[in-house]
Amino acid sequence: MTPLHQLTPPQIWNGRPSDSIQYWYQAVTCMDNLELSKPSNEKGIALLGYAGDEGVRRNQGRTGAAKGPESIRKMMAPMAFHLEKDTKIYDFGDVITENEDMESSHSLISKTVTGLLSNRYFPVLLGGGHDLAYAHGRGIFDYLIPKGEKLGIINLDAHFDLRNLNAGKGHSGSPFFQLANEYQSHFHYLCLGIQQSSNPKVLFETALKHKVRWMEMEEFNLGNWEAISQTLDNFCRKVNKIYLSIDLDGFSSAYAPAVSAPAPMGFSPDLAFKIFHFLAKTGKLLSMDIVELNPTFDNDNCTARLAARCVEFIIRKLI
Repeated sequence: MTPLHQLTPPQIWNGRPSDSIQYWYQAVTCMDNLELSKPSNEKGIALLGYAGDEGVRRNQGRTGAAKGPESIRKMMAPMAFHLEKDTKIYDFGDVITENEDMESSHSLISKTVTGLLSNRYFPVLLGGGHDLAYAHGRGIFDYLIPKGEKLGIINLDAHFDLRNLNAGKGHSGSPFFQLANEYQSHFHYLCLGIQQSSNPKVLFETALKHKVRWMEMEEFNLGNWEAISQTLDNFCRKVNKIYLSIDLDGFSSAYAPAVSAPAPMGFSPDLAFKIFHFLAKTGKLLSMDIVELNPTFDNDNCTARLAARCVEFIIRKLI
C-alpha cells in the first residue's frame, strides 16, 4: 500500500445472509494491495475508487465527491448477483489525494489502469471528481497506443469538460482538454447530453477545434433514439476500443440530485441504460468510470443507488 492508496474496509461489503453467492457483497474480494496479476484465463472486474475532489474545488464546484466511492460500494453490496459464477470481482481500494496534490493521485491512477488492462481486467473506476477521466484516459492510451489500437471516448455529461487549465493545473472541467492536447492524433471523443446553459461558446469552439462529436440535450431523448443509435454506431465503427465515462450531473437532478452541478433538464436513466446496452453489445467496451457523486446532498441514497445500478447493469450486459 502506498501513501496515496487506502484499502476498502471489508465491512462495507455486506448484505442479506445467504449460503451461496446471491448478492454482490458475496462475490467481491477486497484486495490488500495494488498487486494486479491474476490467472490469465480468469474473468476479472476491477473496482478502483478515486476518493478525491480537489479537481472539483479547483473548478469552483461543491466539494464532497471524495466520499462517492464509499457510497457506491454500499449501494452495490446488497444487489442481487447475476453474473457467471466464475466472474471474479476485485476491489482494489481507493486512490486518495493528499493535501492539494491531485497530480500524484492521477499518476498512480494512470499507472494502475494500464496495469489492470495489461492483466486483462475490466476496470470500473468510482469517482470522485471528473478530473478522474484525465488519469483514467491516460492509462488507457498508454496501454492501447503501443498496440496500434484506436480508442473512442464516450462521455455522458451535461458538460464538454474541455475547459482550459486553471493557473496551469488540471481540474474537474479540464480532463478531455488535457487528453486532447496530449494525445492529439489519437483523440476521438463523443459527448452526449451537452447543455448550452452549462457550456459557453468558447467550449463549443474548442470542441470543433478538436473534432469532437456531440449531441445536445434537446436531441438527446428517447423519442430520438434512431438518431442517437446511428450516432453511436457511426462512432463505434471507427474505433477499436471504447472508454465510457458517466458523469452523474448529466442526469436530470430528479434522478441525481447529489452531484457537483445539478441539472434539472438532464437526461433520464431509461435513455442512459439503452446506451449502456448498446455499447456493451459492441464488444469494444474496454473500461468505464462513473463520477461526481456527492453524498452530502443525496436523498435516501438515490444518486448512489443510480450509480450502483449503472455499474451493475453495464457489467451484467458485458460479461
